[in-house]
Amino acid sequence: MAKKTAISPTRAENYPDWYQEVIKAADLAENSPVRGCMIVKPWGYAIWERIQAILDGMLKATGHVNAYFPVLIPLHFMEKEAQHVEGFAKECAVVTHHRLTVDENGKLRPDGLLEEPYIIRPTSETVIGDAFSRWVQSYRDLPLLVNQWANVMRWELRPRLFLRTSEFLWQEGHTAHATPEEALEETLKVLDLYTDLAAKNLAIPVIKGTKTPRERFPGAVETYSIEAMMQDGRALQSGTSHFLGQNFAKAMDVSFQNQEGQQQFVWTTSWGVSTRLIGGLIMTHSDDNGLVLPPKLAPTQIILLPISRDPEQKAEVMAYSDRLLQELRELSYEGESLRVELDASDRRGGEKVWHQIKRGVPVRVEIGPKEVEADSVFVGRRDKEPQDRVTWPRAEFVQRASEMLAEIQGSLLTRARTFQQENTAIIDSLDDFKEFFAQTHDDTLVTGGGFGMAHWNDAAEGHEILAQLKVTPRCVPLDGDQDPGECIFTGKPSKQRIVFAKAY
Repeated sequence: MAKKTAISPTRAENYPDWYQEVIKAADLAENSPVRGCMIVKPWGYAIWERIQAILDGMLKATGHVNAYFPVLIPLHFMEKEAQHVEGFAKECAVVTHHRLTVDENGKLRPDGLLEEPYIIRPTSETVIGDAFSRWVQSYRDLPLLVNQWANVMRWELRPRLFLRTSEFLWQEGHTAHATPEEALEETLKVLDLYTDLAAKNLAIPVIKGTKTPRERFPGAVETYSIEAMMQDGRALQSGTSHFLGQNFAKAMDVSFQNQEGQQQFVWTTSWGVSTRLIGGLIMTHSDDNGLVLPPKLAPTQIILLPISRDPEQKAEVMAYSDRLLQELRELSYEGESLRVELDASDRRGGEKVWHQIKRGVPVRVEIGPKEVEADSVFVGRRDKEPQDRVTWPRAEFVQRASEMLAEIQGSLLTRARTFQQENTAIIDSLDDFKEFFAQTHDDTLVTGGGFGMAHWNDAAEGHEILAQLKVTPRCVPLDGDQDPGECIFTGKPSKQRIVFAKAY
């Protein structure tokens, strides 16, 4: 008999539908009336706020400051950087009118044709470059390290909540430097911040590397990314950092007088992560009972569940729970007070428990009359099976609560890292490559391979085998094996192996 689960279908039965059901069961988001856009619900947005707060602190600690720029970009700004425009043209939403009027049939119609259309920002290199052209005059104005938290719009053909939506939330950093060395150092510094954000906070191990020429950001000299493996073996590009050279500086006339009195164009970077990270979080850790959250990101780390059917005993259970709530809130984890809540709803005990399991709360504490009498708690951890619950003396649980959160955070990272390692293969021939990406591993939820590490030459861009298998080169790893070899597609010299995968 198949094990009963809270989410149907399971990952093994239908991974895409399982993903959507986890979002629904955890009450994270829903589709909006606008095609391709989403409504991020309070629990989902609270997770984004945690990501935002952590990364914002990391950026400010490295000298970056926040600003805000308009959502509308004049069309002629986009036209100044031809390669950039070409890369985003099919995704741009365009504003052409500035008012509505009511026609003779009582219908609203666009009116007031704009002299120049505006693009709803797909990204802000051009509009921020225009501002930088006024802000930068001298080498003394550099480096300029600016970040903004914003929304962007890219008209997505195949939307999926969190992973690909027409409008999404993100941060985008834009910096200007006096030398290419400083700009490249900045690009890699931010890539390291993203790597730490993913591994240390989201408990998602990633591979950081350089994108191949075809995969570069439009207008960039080099694009760097972090690539994560989901439970179906597919890759998720989880953050990018771009060395833009002087391309945008020349287009937007961002120049400065150097120390020798000469006029030069600045060297720029841009980089960003988005609400796509929440999709990665879901697909890395969650199971067939719902969402699983790492404690560092969980809006609620410990949930107290007072359970009593007897009205006379209910007051004692609630009083006991309130005292425990105060005790736990006086504790800290990772320099912050524990985020502890009490579910005082009138749901039945089983409903309360499963509600919190599906939301992914790391630690559940059930309290009934027996626990009050024994001065104990009944504890379940979200990184373990729902039935795997243990009775703890109350005082010992309080003493161990912060340590327990650290254990859960570590166990999720270890589990994800082990999964990535077990589903990464060294590939030395085209036949092995085709076999690897055609296989299915039902026992590990991997469908169609995982990460294939093979030698590669840029001349193989767009190779027909890649198109047939729907596999893409994800990145040229910055760490790891640097041994040269021969490209498995062309036989030409290859400097090192790169990461191949099917991807979201």
